[in-house]
Amino acid sequence: MTEPTKNAEGSEQLYPSRVYPLDELGLTEEQIAVAFAMTSRRPEAFDEIAKQVSEEKAADFNERWVLGYGHASVAEHAVVHLAVENVSRLAVDTLEDNRLASYTEKSSRYQVMPDDYYYVPAELDSHAVVKKGYEAACQGLFQSYVKLIEGCMEYLRGVTPRIASERDGAYRMRLSRVATDHCRAILPAATLTNVGVTANARTLEHAITKLVSSELIEEQNLGDKVREQGRLVTPTLIKYADRVDYLEEASRLQLELSRRFGFSDEEPGIGQPTGASAPQVKMIHWDPEGEEKLAAALLYRYSNLSYDQVLGRVKNMEPALRRSIIDESSAGIGPHDAPVREFEVVDYTFEFLLDYGAYREFKRHRMMSYMPQPLTVSNGYRIPQVVVEAGLSVEFEKAIRLAEKAYWNVREVSPLAAQYLVTHAHNRRVVTKFNLRESYHLFKMRTSDEAHFAIREPMIEAMRQAVEVQPQFFRHLKLRNYPEWWPYPIED
Repeated sequence: MTEPTKNAEGSEQLYPSRVYPLDELGLTEEQIAVAFAMTSRRPEAFDEIAKQVSEEKAADFNERWVLGYGHASVAEHAVVHLAVENVSRLAVDTLEDNRLASYTEKSSRYQVMPDDYYYVPAELDSHAVVKKGYEAACQGLFQSYVKLIEGCMEYLRGVTPRIASERDGAYRMRLSRVATDHCRAILPAATLTNVGVTANARTLEHAITKLVSSELIEEQNLGDKVREQGRLVTPTLIKYADRVDYLEEASRLQLELSRRFGFSDEEPGIGQPTGASAPQVKMIHWDPEGEEKLAAALLYRYSNLSYDQVLGRVKNMEPALRRSIIDESSAGIGPHDAPVREFEVVDYTFEFLLDYGAYREFKRHRMMSYMPQPLTVSNGYRIPQVVVEAGLSVEFEKAIRLAEKAYWNVREVSPLAAQYLVTHAHNRRVVTKFNLRESYHLFKMRTSDEAHFAIREPMIEAMRQAVEVQPQFFRHLKLRNYPEWWPYPIED
């Protein structure tokens, strides 16, 4: 018989609350996953169950229940940490394209890249002349990168006063960060990077299948390495992570369909140099009934009525009354608070044309849905402001021209490999859908003065368009920095 135990407050509890880590028991990730899974059918405490789970028993359990019967949620309890080094940014984009994982990447905003720090795709191994042109273009971009940093540093020293008591090293570091941040735009997608990955086995299996199903050789090889190293930690749970026919054929099928119905991938002005182009933002869908849906969602939880009944009554309300419900429900949201889940019933869909560097910041918001077009040089590029002010636009555009010429030459033999030559300054088109709840996070983080300028400007415009169509949703949105057009009194 269970003996009563006093809890922290001094009262007796027959079954006292416990919170403790299993990591200290020296278990493998697969043993931990099984110990958690077995609680559904075993009455013992987790640490008692864990003592009975050997590595062999864990493997047998996972083989039968996770792989055999499809209870994949068990794999979410096994966590893998992987260090991935010297992989192109293009391949890392695919590696990071998973919602339920964490990534920390080497930042080109704070580090100067070596002048040979780029990937050469194996797709060009049988095309010696094209490969030589590719390497020359990469070398040219990195040489220009160094020149641009030096030129911007000279300019910044002339226009940036030293802070009182600031030492020489701190002053140089401050200017270097500004110069590096702006000049990194000239780096190509071939630029190498390091990324730390934390993922559960279920997500890692999904990541592996996408990589090994890719058409890019680098991504296939990366998938093989991730699988090999992941199996050292979770040998059973990602045992069958492999190429998926559907994923492998999906891109080719979409390309074939585009051509069949007249939406060809052939780009206008092939081989012609492009010019500087500002980012573009267009809201392509918003829900005209969003107000009714949000008010109904906020009332539904404690209504004891069906959703249809709640929504019907809300639609019959005066607009001012509906808005008062939303206003009261959002007034208490603090600057670091996420709105309640009910805010997820309202969606927005945008199309962005923004530079590749900004896209890489944007895609870090993995809770939204986003559909990018392949990297191309056809949509123009953005020259960073400090580069313009330093009088270095000609040097910048000279390097851009070199990359674009090589891009078209590589594209003749491999359109996929040509993407490596697209610089971070070149624009990329992407359609994205996110809900109202996610928009609070996105707008708060990416419209502040601390956000990178390349992502800040299009996010401010997206926020303006959202506020314009449904201002009642954003009255109490807390921002670090409000734009001049903000329609409401700014709260302290």
